[in-house]
Amino acid sequence: MESDKSPKYDRILLKISGEALLGSEPLGLDMSVVRSIASELVQVHAMGVEVAVVIGGGNIFRGALDSRTTIERATGDYMGMVATVINALALQSALEKEGVPTRVQSAIAISQVAEPYIRRRAIRHLEKGRIVIFAAGTGNPFFTTDTAAALRAMEIGANILMKATKVDGVYTADPEVEPEAVKLDKLTYREVLEKELKVMDATAIALCMDNDMSIMVFNLKNRGNMIRAVTGEPIGTVVTGGDG
Repeated sequence: MESDKSPKYDRILLKISGEALLGSEPLGLDMSVVRSIASELVQVHAMGVEVAVVIGGGNIFRGALDSRTTIERATGDYMGMVATVINALALQSALEKEGVPTRVQSAIAISQVAEPYIRRRAIRHLEKGRIVIFAAGTGNPFFTTDTAAALRAMEIGANILMKATKVDGVYTADPEVEPEAVKLDKLTYREVLEKELKVMDATAIALCMDNDMSIMVFNLKNRGNMIRAVTGEPIGTVVTGGDG
């Protein structure tokens, strides 16, 4: 999908969950989905937008979930971080096959396959037209990749944090469970926290609220939505401080 509209944002941070990479697979990676995501990222990049990505690892391992049984929570979270590196390398490969230079930066040391996360270097990569994929969350257990996305968005000076999901925005309840749930086009950070809406975890929301980082939630499965989001079309749900 090509767009004749100009991008609304100069630099974006896109958060992709590991589950988004499952496709029709019960576990692991569906490379057709990875290639599809890469294709849209390439189109956004071609519009002159600087693109950074934070990727999750839930398609391979969810530390918080599995640690309820036999694995210590901190260990489980580190295992989840390693899973995000696997996903980041898969997306990097797909992007570079499309001809776009891409760098993976990891918050945990894994120098044979990824650069260490260095804020200034990440910004320099973006300025040089490279897509940067941030892996391994924040590098610390007990923090989600949502929080990592909020943190990285502010560190690199992104105009907006875009969260790609499997639904077309934020609803008053889970639309798959409650068919009468209503989609919300605009929200404030406080409404998200007070109503406990499932946008991002509370730490990520609080971080965005404290630093006035807008969040856009949209459906990744609808082809072209990434471009629509970047050009400012009213899709999904936007979370702000309420003054804009």
